[in-house]
Amino acid sequence: MKKKFLAFMIAFLTFFLASGVKASAETITIVSDSTYAPFEFKDSDQVYKGIDVDLIKAVAEASGWDYKMTFPGFDAAVNAVQSGQADAIIAGMSVTAERQKVFTFSDTYYDSAVVIATTKSNKISKYSQLKGKTVGVKNGTSSQAFLEKNKDKYGFKVTSFDAGDNMYNSLKSGAVDAVMDDKPVIQYAISQGQDLRVSMKGEKVGSYAFAVKKGSKYEYLVKDFNKALKKLKKDGSYDKIIAKWTASDTDQTSSAKATPVKDSYTIVMDSSFAPFEFQNDAGKYVGIDVELIKAIAKQQGFTLQIKNPGFDAALNAVQSSQADGVMAGMSITEERKQIFDFSDPYYTSNTLLAVKKGSKISSYADLKGKTVGAKNGTASYTFFEKNKSKYGYTIKAFDEASTMYDSLNSGSIDALMDDEAVLKYAIQQGRQFETPVDGEKSGEYGFGVKKGTNPELIQMFNNGLAALKENGQYDKIVNKYLGDESESQEKTADETTIIGLLQNNYKQLLSGLGTTLSLALLSFGLAIIVGIIFGMMSVSPFKTLRVIASIFVDVVRGIPLMIVAAFIFWGIPNLIESVTGNQSPINDFVAGTIALTLNAGAYIAEIVRGGIEAVPVGQMEASRSLGIPYRKTMQKIILPQATKLMLPNFINQFVITLKDTTIISAIGLIELFQAGKIIIARNYQSFRMYAILAILYLIIITLLTRLAKRLEKRIK
Repeated sequence: MKKKFLAFMIAFLTFFLASGVKASAETITIVSDSTYAPFEFKDSDQVYKGIDVDLIKAVAEASGWDYKMTFPGFDAAVNAVQSGQADAIIAGMSVTAERQKVFTFSDTYYDSAVVIATTKSNKISKYSQLKGKTVGVKNGTSSQAFLEKNKDKYGFKVTSFDAGDNMYNSLKSGAVDAVMDDKPVIQYAISQGQDLRVSMKGEKVGSYAFAVKKGSKYEYLVKDFNKALKKLKKDGSYDKIIAKWTASDTDQTSSAKATPVKDSYTIVMDSSFAPFEFQNDAGKYVGIDVELIKAIAKQQGFTLQIKNPGFDAALNAVQSSQADGVMAGMSITEERKQIFDFSDPYYTSNTLLAVKKGSKISSYADLKGKTVGAKNGTASYTFFEKNKSKYGYTIKAFDEASTMYDSLNSGSIDALMDDEAVLKYAIQQGRQFETPVDGEKSGEYGFGVKKGTNPELIQMFNNGLAALKENGQYDKIVNKYLGDESESQEKTADETTIIGLLQNNYKQLLSGLGTTLSLALLSFGLAIIVGIIFGMMSVSPFKTLRVIASIFVDVVRGIPLMIVAAFIFWGIPNLIESVTGNQSPINDFVAGTIALTLNAGAYIAEIVRGGIEAVPVGQMEASRSLGIPYRKTMQKIILPQATKLMLPNFINQFVITLKDTTIISAIGLIELFQAGKIIIARNYQSFRMYAILAILYLIIITLLTRLAKRLEKRIK
């Protein structure tokens, strides 16, 4: 009897532990969509938020669940529950008869509706006003089914999109007159400052619910969810969650402000990307990006310092922590998202094909056998690469727009593709181009920070951008540079002549010339010291010194100057930060000076070695045989003769160093050559400006060479 009782108790306890304790301690896996704001989406702080996230958290607390939530995307989430890889799903999923055959649904937690939305400047309050208009909608949605059903009744056209961002961009650009989407999605977009308005009541299309696989052991979760949902609705928690994410009062956004962490933020930009950033006639940087970031800083109450080193230099400056953020007409791409955290997009870009006026090219098919140009690393180049087999053209890559435009003008290429805003600006400046083909969507521009840093800066940018869009200041800034009365059209007529270019831009040219001369003179002076030291070491009687000198010369001469400059300016600060954890930026002028000093120093060391070895060896032997020390022999006998032999080579090396200053512009230093390129980016007078630069370099080098030769004669 006792054995039976004991066996009964063991069985009871086993059942209890298996069913009760195990269930309560089990971690429930709940899957969701990844990009369905305001139900679930990843915010700028890289954390998933939204109605579903908050709701499941509240239900779990009320039900005592131990859960984890992942966001694979809607289709993947549905498949995960069906295949048993996840236990439950909450993803703004509508309850349908088809889905009820596969899933057990909870009570519905949100009644879904679709609404018509337009831009703020338009108002459509009834379907009859859509007659003759085009309405955008996402493929496979309840909105699409509704519009297709009613398009003949109300006389509108329907354009379908695969992604919501493309649909809203089309509304913004005027490609569609209105869009239809889920009401909470549009409400959230409005709360984030998007240029949208809703003037009609929505159409009820279904209700959202929590679900588990039909017949699975997790159907108890549905009962728990229903019980918790009733409790949340009763105590007001449910209403707070819904209001938090669907309130359409845009005042929330315009008044939202983050707290600056730094006294001042350094923002870097391109130096020649009109109309986003470029120098005007007064030498000041202006453009959409410049005015936009200043307006956002003012609205959000933070201080900023703007630098314009150029696009590549700007990106490297942020990566090496020498700047806090970059705003340079930078497209948001998946590759860049691995390195940067991006703001909300502030500009949607298109690319356009351009040909010379009078060209017979009117379509992509006409490009067969032709040569087309695009800038390296751009959406235009990607488009050409993708379609070159289809249309049979040859691609030529360029580093900058002005060179590419000159090539089209001269006939070395037959067509080019560039950003619409930049191309239209160039045409406004007098380029004789035509754009025969409609634009291609190329992406969105965003403000970026180094991944994992300055989250408050992204938040301030997003808040400020939303506020500027709401109060109309954003449109004023964009229209100032892209509208019919744009500032970019104000081009001085004299800039079509060399004299006019000099009159309007002499201040920028003199500033660049001053930097060039300072850089060349300082680096060459230091290089002489470095070169003499290593040159003397290379002829030393001590083998160790000769080896050290040989390694220095071989290493420095074996690495291109541009790479040396880039390593010093970007690589060393990154290395220091990775070791110490502290940011240690290097000034661009200092980095350029060090690079030129090392480069010229290596060549001067060889000049010194060659000059010394050119003195007959017998003179050293004769001096030493007379008992004169090695040091005194070098000082009094060898070096005076060697110096005369070295001087012509010193002069040549100085000229080379002066020319090499143009390479230092790669790290963003605005010397004479870079100053000229910046002016060209504004007025597109490349031939005349390059002629001016050539004359300036010729005059400077000729004068300095003559001065050096006079010094050489006096020494001889």
